[in-house]
Amino acid sequence: MTHWECTEEEFQSLMSKGRIKSVNGVEVEKPKESKYHSNKTEIDGILFDSLKEANYYCELKILVKSKTIRGFELQPKLELQPAFECCGQKIKGIYYKADFKVTENDGHEYYVDTKGFKTKEYLIKKKMLLYRYPGIDFREV
Repeated sequence: MTHWECTEEEFQSLMSKGRIKSVNGVEVEKPKESKYHSNKTEIDGILFDSLKEANYYCELKILVKSKTIRGFELQPKLELQPAFECCGQKIKGIYYKADFKVTENDGHEYYVDTKGFKTKEYLIKKKMLLYRYPGIDFREV
């Protein structure tokens, strides 16, 4: 048996490529890849689903600091269909969760979604959102 040493970075690289299957006889699981190839990113203790969303968060922080906007909210939830009861069963409500709600200095609010990949579910919920809130200022970046 050959003995060799590698750095943590080299080990992680080999493991992610499936080249290392076990360490000292213990099977190692390959890190699970994101379904849409996005990279979860943590900033200020907040875990974002993608680098694009994290970058937009940083831009908003700069805009608040420079007083270009009044503020913003993370992951605002908007009701698309209320919960109801049918045939004795409780049916949960349907909600749309945007990435950000931005408030401009004049009080105008708009919602932002940072999508890299638009799923069928997203497209349906977006249609429901625009129907339920016809005057909403909704932006995709």
